[in-house]
Amino acid sequence: MSLVQQHPPGEELTVEKIRNAIPKHLFHKSELRFLVSVAFSVSLTLVTGWLAYKYIPLTPVMIPIWVLYALANGTIATGVWVLGHECGHGAFSESKLLNDALGFVLHTVCLVPYFSWQHSHFVHHSRTNHLEDGETHVPSRADTSSGKKYMKLRDMIGDDAFAIFSLSNILIIGWPAYLIFGATGGPSRGFTSHFFTPNELFPKKLLPKVIASNVGLAAFVYFLYYCAQLTSGWTVFAVYLGPYLVVNMYLTGITFLQHTEADVPHYDRTSWNWLKGALCTIDRNYPAFINALQFDIGSTHVLHHIFSQIPHYNAPVANEYLKQFIGKEYRYDDQPFLKSLYRCATLTAVEHVGNGEWRFVNGKTKKE
Repeated sequence: MSLVQQHPPGEELTVEKIRNAIPKHLFHKSELRFLVSVAFSVSLTLVTGWLAYKYIPLTPVMIPIWVLYALANGTIATGVWVLGHECGHGAFSESKLLNDALGFVLHTVCLVPYFSWQHSHFVHHSRTNHLEDGETHVPSRADTSSGKKYMKLRDMIGDDAFAIFSLSNILIIGWPAYLIFGATGGPSRGFTSHFFTPNELFPKKLLPKVIASNVGLAAFVYFLYYCAQLTSGWTVFAVYLGPYLVVNMYLTGITFLQHTEADVPHYDRTSWNWLKGALCTIDRNYPAFINALQFDIGSTHVLHHIFSQIPHYNAPVANEYLKQFIGKEYRYDDQPFLKSLYRCATLTAVEHVGNGEWRFVNGKTKKE
């Protein structure tokens, strides 16, 4: 059954035309419906954490079980992070105060500096796939020293070893490196930090929000210290920090996959525009259980980059209208996400192919 007539090829595609193709009720926000998702995600995270604390012994022989717990609980807790992310976009409520109050709590317990990250994420959305001014996972240019080093390293050690190297950087150190040092941020801003401000990403006027974010993190870190005093440091590490590391892996891996692919371009200032950048976002093929636990963050992200205030519970349906209307402009990778992650991790740097468009050098395509 046809949902909407496809946008005629050759005609200019605009945000207004796309918006008109999506039923208005899908933009509606229900605070109660959103809180149901919060209750589901938070309660499932806490229950699995409590069960692990109660029934898995802290002994060396149980380390494999604790690893499995971390993977399971981290997969669930990523949903908490996703809901805090939606609050940052204003998808919970029409009230900015309510959005920020809930988002601050959800992200602080995930050790995310809510207000600081909210601002940097706004910049990311406002400059998607912009080669100079983009924010997060901006690739190196092949004519720069870093780009040349990456290409030389891949040639020396091969695709498999380079993919392991890249994934270690992205999944393990990527999140703290981004927050503290601005790694993979826009080259036009140089060194940035979510904690040490002001800098090119965080001007002085944002200092109160940066401080509020840091105070929230300090309070929660103290809470974890208090829990360690009541139990043990190893208990806190096993129950909380293991899943926390998995959440970090998900959020950096998902974001990397949403904006990185051999056949997806980046644009410099001579040719970039907002919609062109947003349409460079890629939806990926995640298992149904991950989509359910993480509220379709990885499979409806093209829609999210165009209309970030559409709440998660309306996103799958709205995404069907989007796909049908924009046709070939919609980017979707049907390969399993782990295979896509490996393939994209072999990419090194981008080169200019003309008209302000940059593409990865010798990148593997999905068919290879």
